[in-house]
Amino acid sequence: MSRIGNRKIVIPDGVSVNLDNKIIKVSGKLGELTLEIPEVIDVKIDNNEITLTRKNELKTSKALHGTSNANITNMIKGVTEGYKKNLEIIGVGYRFNLKGDELVINAGYSHPVEIQIPTGLKVEVISNTEISVSGISKELVGEFAANIRKVRAPEPYKGKGIRYKDEYIRRKEGKKAA
Repeated sequence: MSRIGNRKIVIPDGVSVNLDNKIIKVSGKLGELTLEIPEVIDVKIDNNEITLTRKNELKTSKALHGTSNANITNMIKGVTEGYKKNLEIIGVGYRFNLKGDELVINAGYSHPVEIQIPTGLKVEVISNTEISVSGISKELVGEFAANIRKVRAPEPYKGKGIRYKDEYIRRKEGKKAA
């Protein structure tokens, strides 16, 4: 049984947490995030600690209990430190470019792929083959990085494609000459 929902969340200095009618608002030095808490979860804020309890023992309530706790923890970390994902592109002629608020990816197609950068995210081009996606929302950073990776997922034979910086691609052996 998971006990993630029972963890007490400590509110660090410089972070304010407000609860208003099942909507929790976390604000810190990097920005502000809001989350709607499900009806089956009760939230109590006492002495720089957040405690979540569930109203019943249904399976969905237990799942929402742990998920809500993890989401609030991620929000607090986001407004204090922020989140960052680094991506790299491998292949001849493959590159990243930044054009205004769009990311232009040349990944071996007949046309460049243009992706609109969502508000609240910062995309930094480190080199032609490396980018960094950063922001305060873990969900938004992860989703946008996954969408970039989806443009040309790494293939297992030569390793060409877009991958996370720390990702390991298992390589397959090619055809054998007879």
